[in-house]
Amino acid sequence: MPRFYRLKEIIGDRKKGISPIIPVSRASWYAGIKAGKYPKPIRLSKRTVAWREDDIKTLCEKLSEGVV
Repeated sequence: MPRFYRLKEIIGDRKKGISPIIPVSRASWYAGIKAGKYPKPIRLSKRTVAWREDDIKTLCEKLSEGVV
């Protein structure tokens, strides 16, 4: 079964003590999705979206290589 990340797991949440995987703001994250820089979310239910673990890992690799 594939693993999914919710937005707060990706960009972090200081109030809940969640460290970011990719330290950007919520607005920057969604602007990056719109620009094609970041992966699009998957709808898990009517009000819930998440991102595939593989997509986030691939993005992290590209960011570390300076490709994105």
